[in-house]
This record gives sequence, C-alpha cells and structure tokens, in this order.
Amino acid sequence: MFVPLREPMFRRLVLGRVTTYTANAVAPVALAFAVLDLTGSVAMLGLVVGARSITNVALLLLGGVLADRLPRGVILQGASLAAAASQAAAAAAVLLGFASVPLLIVLSVVNGAVSAASLPAASALTPQTVPPSLLRQANALARVGTNTAMIAGASLGGMLAALRGPGWAMVGTAVVFLLAAFFYARVDAPEIAASEPTRPLKDLRVGWSEFASRTWLWSVVVAFMVVNAAVVGGIQVLGPSIADATFGRLAWGFILGAQTIGALVGGVVASRWQPRRALLYGTALVGVEAVPLLVLAHAPEVVLLLVIMFLGGMAIEQFGIAWDVSLQENIPQDRLARVYSYDAVGSFVAIPIGEIAVGPLANHFGTAATLTALAILVVVATTGASATPSIRALRRLDQPVTA
Repeated sequence: MFVPLREPMFRRLVLGRVTTYTANAVAPVALAFAVLDLTGSVAMLGLVVGARSITNVALLLLGGVLADRLPRGVILQGASLAAAASQAAAAAAVLLGFASVPLLIVLSVVNGAVSAASLPAASALTPQTVPPSLLRQANALARVGTNTAMIAGASLGGMLAALRGPGWAMVGTAVVFLLAAFFYARVDAPEIAASEPTRPLKDLRVGWSEFASRTWLWSVVVAFMVVNAAVVGGIQVLGPSIADATFGRLAWGFILGAQTIGALVGGVVASRWQPRRALLYGTALVGVEAVPLLVLAHAPEVVLLLVIMFLGGMAIEQFGIAWDVSLQENIPQDRLARVYSYDAVGSFVAIPIGEIAVGPLANHFGTAATLTALAILVVVATTGASATPSIRALRRLDQPVTA
C-alpha cells in the first residue's frame, strides 16, 4: 500500500492534499458556527454555505478545461494561496467584530471559486505521479491520507469553535492552506500533451462527449446529484443546529470525525480488496448515507451517531476508491480533468438547493420529517443507480471479464 510514496512527485502531492483537506475540514465547521453565533438562523446558514456551492458548480467546467491545459501543480498552488487569503479575511471579520452575512457570503463565493479551480486538477494529477501498476494503491493511499486529515480537521474545527471560537478556527485554516501551497509548489509532474488545439468551447464539447458516452458514468453522477443535496443539507445545515440543541458543538466535531475514521479504515480495506464489480458494490453501499439522517431525526445520541458515522465512512470509501480507479482507467489522460469537472458539476449542482431549502422545509414540516424525507431520497437514488446494467457490468481492467 505504501509503495507509491517512493515516487517523489506523488509524495509531495499527497502532502499537499492532506494539508488542503485538513483546512477544508475545519473551514465549514468554523463557518457554520460563526453564522449561527451571528444570526442564530439555520436559513441564514443555508444561504452562506449555498453561495459557496453555487459558485463552485458554476466554475467547475472552466476548472476542468484549465487543468487539462495548464500545469496542474501550479493551479493547486495558486488555489491554496487564494483560499488562505479568504480564510484570513473571514477570521479578521469574526475576531474584530465586523462580520456580517453579506460579507461571509462574499468570502464563501471566493472559496467556491478556489475549489472549482483545484478539484479537477487534484483529481486528475494522481495518474501523472505514479506508474499505472501502482494506480490502485496510490488512490487508496491518497484517500487514506485525506481522510486522516479530515478526521483531524473536523474534530479540530469543532474543538476550536467550542473552546476558542469560530474566528480562531478560521485563523488556523488560513495557516494550513499556506502550508498546502508550499507542498504544491514542489509538484513538478510532466504536462499532458493535448491531442487537439486549445479552444475552450471545443474543449468543453469534447469533455461532454467523453462524459455522456458512458452510461455507467453519468448514471452514478445523477444518483449523487440527489445524494449529495440530501446529505449536505441534512448533515451540514441541520446537523449543527441539532448539535446546539442537544449534545453540543464539541461532540459534533467528534461525530464528524468518526465518519472520517471509518473512511480511513475503509481505505485500508479497499487498497487490499477490490471486487471485480467494485463500482457496483461501492454504489450500493452509498445507501448507508441514509442512516445518520434517520438517527439525527429520531435518536440524536452521541454514541449511536459515532458508531453509525464510523460504519458509514467505511462503506462510502469503497465507492470513492472504485470511482477514482474506474475513471482513471477508462478516460484518456488528456481529457480526464474535464470528465472530473463534469462529474463534479453533476454531483454538486443540487447541493445549493439542499443547503438553501432545508432550513425553510424544516421550519415548515419539522426537522425530523425533513431528515426522514432526505433519507428516503438517498435510498431511492442509490438503488436506481445500482440497477443500471452498465454499472453492474463494469469491471476493473486487471480483472477477468468472465463471471
């Protein structure tokens, strides 16, 4: 599993991604409690986090084109520096007492733009840093590293928000983003030669053709359009308000960390065991995302949530690694970032709807009923995707075609 770390470029990439994910895990926790402290409104929280998601979705396709045409390490370095600046500005606003909802929305928009530039580049860079024979181990190891970072980040975010306040959590986030920029500056992976001249609109059409021609690919993305909107709305918007009303912010940080600990364990398992139909099994296992929504709705107990989030993290990681390997094995390298961007747009496009709508829905129908409905949507979406013939038929390239 650790053999890919012998490759210097991969090692630096992993260090950059680990620090980035640490900062990205602290940031939403700090932002959520900053908005709640400022307004006390779940609806306002939904607007702030929704602004980031809308910007992210709007710019992801451009990010994919850039990542297929420019050095991906340079893109990641610039994005990290911009993220550090926006987090520092948010921290100053909170600590000095001039924070407002409009200002936090503007800073969320900046963060969304930064993420749109970095996500396709980071996802597509791994195959450039390791030999093809190490691709599965490299993806598993990268995800283990990022999940470990998310454990520390989510827990640290909850603890800092509870003990020192959201502003100081944002200060820490800015520092970590600066560290990520340092590591990315040392990633000098070979550039991918374009198979055709650079024309932005044509580049987008070519990426769409690669995406739309594979039923297994867009079927999963459609399912995640629903799953992500439901889970993000339920966990990131309603979750903090339930935590404030029941077991507290500190415990919420540990609950978020428990899912990532499960993902860490799941990554180790997936690095050693990948079934022939890994994408099918992984897609079906995403259905476990419904369980924490139901627990939050009807039994928000700390111990139960810790266990459920841990098991859910293990299951979901099986999908994550299977998905990355499926894309990297089946999509041409000079078009991979654009396909990742279409994947991200489809998967994320409904997240702002979930974030913005879930507060008013909970106010009207009740929190428990809203979370239960979100859980049902998750089950329906993952069941439909798992029944798709092309997903059931897709196998890893190093696995035999016969059953």
